[in-house]
Amino acid sequence: MTITNGDVKSETCNNGFSEKKPFRIFVGYDPREDLAYQVCRHSITKRSSIPVEIIPIVQSDLRKKGLYWRERGQLESTEFSFSRFLTPHLSDYDGWAMFVDCDFLYLADIKELTDLIDDKYAIMCVQHDYTPKETTKMDGAVQTVYPRKNWSSMVLYNCGHPKNKTLNPEIVNTQTGAFLHRFQWLEDEEIGSIPFVWNFLEGHNRVVEKDPTTQPKAVHYTRGGPWFDAWKDCEFADLWLNEMEEYSKENKKEADVAN
Repeated sequence: MTITNGDVKSETCNNGFSEKKPFRIFVGYDPREDLAYQVCRHSITKRSSIPVEIIPIVQSDLRKKGLYWRERGQLESTEFSFSRFLTPHLSDYDGWAMFVDCDFLYLADIKELTDLIDDKYAIMCVQHDYTPKETTKMDGAVQTVYPRKNWSSMVLYNCGHPKNKTLNPEIVNTQTGAFLHRFQWLEDEEIGSIPFVWNFLEGHNRVVEKDPTTQPKAVHYTRGGPWFDAWKDCEFADLWLNEMEEYSKENKKEADVAN
């Protein structure tokens, strides 16, 4: 299942990918967070000035295709904890693509993010220094602490980079969480940095008054978002709820037209 947002243009971006093909965005999908996925998708397509293709990473589909077979570990809080690393493989190791968790809300044009792409890197991400205080998150899932936590929650992949060919189904299904989530197939200098506002951690990052460079361009409800009862009053809940309401109205209109 893929979703695109409009006509494909024939321009070439200065970041190396052609607008003849929409920019591919793989979004982690978990059945218990379907609404979060829908709102995340809506927030991207609504604001994007370039064509994008939204592709949910659905574990059951990957299993049917023989691309994913590892058993779920007790510390995996979502169905896409490891399947996310199939992004380069699902892109045929070609061009740039993005992976993002479904618990994001985009507040800016994705073109601003693609403008930051630099071909010298194998991947680019927000390089957080994040140690959560909570012991649980979401709907009671265990909150884990490890180096480079949340780096893998939003990643721009240079899918054609030779090092990313390491991420084949065999490696993704057998390697450790440390190897994958800490990007141990790469050297440090092969990991590019993106401003934190593109992975603004709710409850951790802070907006500085009168400093526009600290305003979030994408809010990450990493502890849990308003779609969980325990997090209905989290920071930026109003923004997510407004987006959800807009998505719901548009979805209803489309359903009415179809009927």
